[in-house]
Amino acid sequence: MMERRRTDAALLVLLLGHLISALEVPLDLPQPPTITHQSPKDYIIDPRENIIIHCEAKGKPHPSFSWTRNGTHFDIDQEPKVTMRPRSGTLVVDISGEKAEHYEGVYQCTARNEHGTAVSNNIVIRQSRSPLWSKERNEPIVVQEGVSLVLQCRPPAGLPPPIIFWMDNNFQRLPQSNRVSQALNGDLYFSNVLKEDSRNDYICYARFPHTQTIQQKQPITVRVLNLDAINETMAAFYNDTDLFSEAPVDERKPSFLIPSGPSSSKMVLRGQVLEMECIAEGLPTPDISWTKVSGELPAKRTSFLHYHKTLRIVNVSESDSGDYRCTAGNRLGSVHHTIRVAVKAAPYWISGPPKNLVLAPRETGLLICRASGTPKPTITWAMNGIPIENSPKDLSRKVEDDTVMFTDVQSGSSAVYQCNVSNEYGYLLSNAFVNVLSEPPRVLTPANKVYQVIRNHQALIDCSSFGSPIPKITWFKDSRSSTLDGDPYILHDNGTLEVHVAQARNSGKYICVARNTLGIYENHVYLEVKEPTRILKQPEYKVVQRGRSVEFECKVKHDPSLIPTMTWLKDNGELPDDERFIVDSDSLTIADVVESDEGVYTCIMNTTLDHDSASAELTVVDRPDAPTDLELTDQREKSVQLTWTPGDEHNSPIQKFLIQYEDSLHHRGHWHNLTEVPGTKTTARLKLSPYVHYTFRVLALNAVGLSHPSFPSRMYKTNPSGPDENPTGVEGFGTEHDNLVITWKPLSGLQSNGPGLQYKVMWRQKEVEKDWTSVTVANVSKFVVSGTPTFVPYELRVQAVNEYGVGPEPAIAHGHSGEDLPVAAPDNVQVLVLNSSLAEVHWDPVPPKAIRGRLKGYKVYYWRERSLHKHNPHHVEKQILTFSGNHSHGMLPGLHPFSLYSFNIRVYNGKGEGPASPSQQFETPEGVPGIPSSLTVTNPNLDSLTLEWAPPHDRNGRLTGYTLKYQPVNNSNELGPVKEVALPANETSVTLLNLKYSTRYKFYLNAKTVRGAGPAISQEAVTIMDEAVASRQVDIATQGWFIGLMCAIALLILILLIICFIQRNKGGKYPVKEKEDAHTDPEFQPMKDDDCTFGEYSDNEDHKPLKGSRTPSNGTVKRDDSDDSLVDYGEGGDGQFNEDGSFIGQYSGKSASRETAEGHESSEAPSPINAMNSLNSFV
Repeated sequence: MMERRRTDAALLVLLLGHLISALEVPLDLPQPPTITHQSPKDYIIDPRENIIIHCEAKGKPHPSFSWTRNGTHFDIDQEPKVTMRPRSGTLVVDISGEKAEHYEGVYQCTARNEHGTAVSNNIVIRQSRSPLWSKERNEPIVVQEGVSLVLQCRPPAGLPPPIIFWMDNNFQRLPQSNRVSQALNGDLYFSNVLKEDSRNDYICYARFPHTQTIQQKQPITVRVLNLDAINETMAAFYNDTDLFSEAPVDERKPSFLIPSGPSSSKMVLRGQVLEMECIAEGLPTPDISWTKVSGELPAKRTSFLHYHKTLRIVNVSESDSGDYRCTAGNRLGSVHHTIRVAVKAAPYWISGPPKNLVLAPRETGLLICRASGTPKPTITWAMNGIPIENSPKDLSRKVEDDTVMFTDVQSGSSAVYQCNVSNEYGYLLSNAFVNVLSEPPRVLTPANKVYQVIRNHQALIDCSSFGSPIPKITWFKDSRSSTLDGDPYILHDNGTLEVHVAQARNSGKYICVARNTLGIYENHVYLEVKEPTRILKQPEYKVVQRGRSVEFECKVKHDPSLIPTMTWLKDNGELPDDERFIVDSDSLTIADVVESDEGVYTCIMNTTLDHDSASAELTVVDRPDAPTDLELTDQREKSVQLTWTPGDEHNSPIQKFLIQYEDSLHHRGHWHNLTEVPGTKTTARLKLSPYVHYTFRVLALNAVGLSHPSFPSRMYKTNPSGPDENPTGVEGFGTEHDNLVITWKPLSGLQSNGPGLQYKVMWRQKEVEKDWTSVTVANVSKFVVSGTPTFVPYELRVQAVNEYGVGPEPAIAHGHSGEDLPVAAPDNVQVLVLNSSLAEVHWDPVPPKAIRGRLKGYKVYYWRERSLHKHNPHHVEKQILTFSGNHSHGMLPGLHPFSLYSFNIRVYNGKGEGPASPSQQFETPEGVPGIPSSLTVTNPNLDSLTLEWAPPHDRNGRLTGYTLKYQPVNNSNELGPVKEVALPANETSVTLLNLKYSTRYKFYLNAKTVRGAGPAISQEAVTIMDEAVASRQVDIATQGWFIGLMCAIALLILILLIICFIQRNKGGKYPVKEKEDAHTDPEFQPMKDDDCTFGEYSDNEDHKPLKGSRTPSNGTVKRDDSDDSLVDYGEGGDGQFNEDGSFIGQYSGKSASRETAEGHESSEAPSPINAMNSLNSFV
C-alpha cells in the first residue's frame, strides 16, 4: 500500500511537470482546433444593424465550422439571410426586410478537424428594446410646506435597463441636494418640501444606451403651499370652509421612506457592484451615515453617492457579506435600518482554465479544471463535444472529478476536451486539447534578437521553444565555458533567462540551446544594458505675476544610444494648444501668463526603454480685484461706518485696504487718502470733517500691487460748523528794514468746516506792547505790517473764522521785523602764527545793536602779498574763510611758508556784510624746500661724470645746502652701497670722481633749509667703457679682411638693387610676401639678446634701477624716457633699405618716427657685430 502511494506521488509530480510546461504548438504542426474568438454569452443586439455572431478558431488542418440554434442543428444553407465568413465560423445575419427578433435564441459554434472538435459558449442573442412611455395624464401635486414627497418615474422596461435622470423644460438637470435626491429606481425623493420646490416641469427622462434613444415622461407639476395659502385656495371651492385647521407642519425626527421596516436583505454576486440605499424624511433634513455591523467597510472599494444616501462597494467578494446599518438623524432624533447582505458566486476559475497539453508517445499528463462558486458548482467533462461517458473508452485516460489523467499515451489519441463548470448563477465552458506528437526541438524566438534593458532593472531574455518531448533549455554567454544557472541568472520553466538586476557587464551575446531525445537546436540573442534616464535639474515651484513670463527647466541625462523624447503635461493632460507655450529641448516657457495657466506641470523624458518625470506647480498671482458692495451704516455727525466685500485675492493675500474720499464740494474729481485698515478687516469707522460732501472708495493691496478702485459709495454730506483748528506754520520776518511779513499755512477746504473762511491776524512788539493789533483778512496766506522798527521781536497769532464761528484760541508764534546791514567792524583783531602753513586770528564780537539783524557769522579775507625770498614774484590772490555763528577766533590753514600775508574781518547778517576791520599783516616762517627743478648728467668718462641741477621752484625759505646720494646698480638690479655728499647752497653742479667704468649709477638730490630737507629728485647714468676694450673692438672692425668682406656685400646689394629697378621698369612687382621674406634676412635684423645687446627693463619706482638701460650720447638720462628699453630703439643706424629701395621699417614692428628720433641717441658699447651693422647702414 505504501509502495503504491509512492508510485502515485511520482506520477503526479511528472504529470504536474507536463501541466506546467504546456506549450504553444506552431501552426505548421498537426493540432486539434482552438477557439480564438467568440461573441459574449449574453449578446444584446441593435435591431437596426446586421447581426454578427463571432466564432474564430485555429488548427492544423484548418477546422471546419457548424452551428446549433436552441440545441438543434442550424442549417445555414436554408437561411438566405445568414452567411458564414470564409475560413471562419462567424455568422452575419442581414436583417434588412426582416425582424431582428426572428433570430433571437441560443447559438453554439463547433470547430472540428481530424484531430478533434472544439465548441463555443452558449451565446444568447436578444434584441435591445426601448419601449415608449405609456400615455398618462399627471394631475398637479399640491402639498403642504415641510412634508415629504416622492415623484415616481416608473420608466418602461427596456433591454438593457434605461438610465434615469430628471430635467426641466430647458433640458437642465434639476438641482439635487441632501434634501432632494434620486433613488436607484429613478424616483425623486424630497425629505421635506420648500416653497421654492413649486414648479410645473419635473420631467423624468429614460436613456436607452444600446439604441441611444431618450424617452420622456409627461411633466409633473408640484405646488407647495403653506397652511394659510391652502385654506384660501380650497375655500373658494368649498364655501369658505377652513379645510386645514390643524397647526403648520412641525419639526419631526427622521423616518425611512426606503427601505421600509427595521431590516431588509439583499443578495449580490461575487465580482459585481453592491448598491444599498437609505432615504429618510424629516424636518430638519436628516443626515445619513453607514456602518458595517460585523466589521469595517472596505475603504478602497467603497464610495458614497447621492449625498451619502447610497453605499456602493465594487468588486464584491465573500468577505463583504454581513449586516450593514444605515442611520438617519437630525437634532430631534435618529432611526436605523439593517440590511443583511448575502454574497453568492457564479463559477469562477481558481487557477485559470485548463491548458492545452502536448505529449510525446508514451508520456503522461494532466488536464485540470479547478473552479469554485457559491453554491459549489458541478463539473462535467466532454471529449470532442460528446460527454466523456459516451466517448470511446481509452485505457490511457482516467477522469477524477476536476482532473483528467493521461498515462502512456499513443499516437492518434489527440482530442479536444471540454470542461463545463456550472451552478444556478452561471457556467464556465473551456476547451483544452491533448495533442500527441513526436517533434525535434525548435526555438521560436527570432535569431539574433537584441534585448535592451536599463541598468539596475530586470532583464528577461526569451527562449520560446517547442518540441515533443518538451525540450530542455540551457543558456550560455559569449562562449560555452559554463551554463548560466546561478547568481545573477535565474532560469524559468518556460526557458526565459532572467537577470534580476542587470549591469553593464551583463551585456553581450547569449546562446539558448534546446534539447530533447529527437535533436538539438540553438539560438543566439544579444543583451544591451543601457544607462538610465535621469532628470538632473527638476522644474521648481514658481509664483509669477499675470502677464509676465515663466520658465520651467528640466535638464536630463540619458543613454546616448537611446533617442529621447521630451513631453510636457499640464495637470496630467496635454499642454494647451497655445503659441504662448514654448517647448525647448530642456525647458518650457509660458509667455504672457494668465490665471488659467495655473496648475502642475510635468516634464517626462521618454526613451524606448524607460522614462523619468518631475513636476512643479505654477501659481499665478495678480493684483486683487476691486472691492465691491460699499455700504455706509451707523451714520453720525462726525463719523460713519463703511463696509465692503473684498475682491478675488488672486493667490496673494490682501495686506491692507486703502480708503479714499472725494470732496465734491471743494475738490471735485480729486481723490484723497483717508485711512488704511488691515487686509483681514472689511469694515472701518471713518472720522469725518464738517461741511464736506464725501464719496468713498476702497482699494486693496497685496504683494503684487494695488487693485483698481471700487465703485464709489453713495454721497454722505456733513453739516457746517465753526473751525476746530487754526492755521499752522505761523512765521514773522521782514523783507525790508521797516516791515514785518506774517505768513501761515491756510486751512484746506476740508478743514474750513463751513463757508466764509477768513483769518484774524494779530501782532504786538514783544515785551514792549501789551495790547494786540489785529486785522481780519480773506482766505490768504500772508499779511504785511509796515513802519516797524528794524529787527525787533514780535509775538504773532492767526485765528480761523467762518460764518458759523471762530476757531480755538490760537498759539503765540514769534518773529522779527526786517534787517539792515551791520554798521560796525570787529575790534581788537590779532593774529598768532602757529607754523609755516597755519595762523590763528582773534577778534572781539560786534555788539548786537550794531549788527542790526540776525547774526550769521564772520568772514576773514586774507591774501598772500609776496614771498620773503627775493627770487619769488609778487602775487595777490584773495581768499575768504567763513565762520558761521557767534565766533571770536578762527584758523587760517594752507598758508605758504616764508611769505607775507594781509587780512581783515567782517561781520554779516541776513541782509549782508558790514564794514571791514583795518587790514593787518603777518609773516609765515620758513618751511622745507620743494624738489629741485632739474637734474642732468654731463661729461660721462671712464671713472667720473658731472651732475648739474636747478634750485627748487618753491624754496620756502633760505637754502642752506644740498644733499647728494648715489649708489651703483648691477645687471641683476641689485643696489650697491650708498655714498652721500653735502653740497653748499650756491652750487648747481658737481663732478664725481673715482667711479667704476661701464657702471650704472642712481643719483638722489634734495635741497635743505633751516627747517629740514625737502623731497629728492632722482636720475641714472652709466660711465663709459675701458678704452683698451674699446680699442680691441675697433681693431677688429678695422681689419682689412673685414673691410673687404663688407665691400663685397655692399657690391652684391648694389647689383640686386639694379636688378630690382629693371624689373620695376618692366612692370614686375614684388609681392608683400617677398618683402617680408627679404626683411627676415638675419643680416638686416637688429641684434637680439644672444647678440650681446641689453634686454628689456622698466623702472616703475624711483628706488629701483633700470635693468639694462643705457646712457644717451650727451650723458643725460631723461626722466620721462626712463621706461624705454633698448629693444624700442633701431640698432645699427637708420639707413636700412630693401632691394626695391623702400625703407625696411615699413615691415618692422617699430615706427619709423621713433627710430629716427631715438636712433642717434644710442651709446651702445662698440662690438664687432655692431660695427658690421654700422657699415651696412653706411653703405
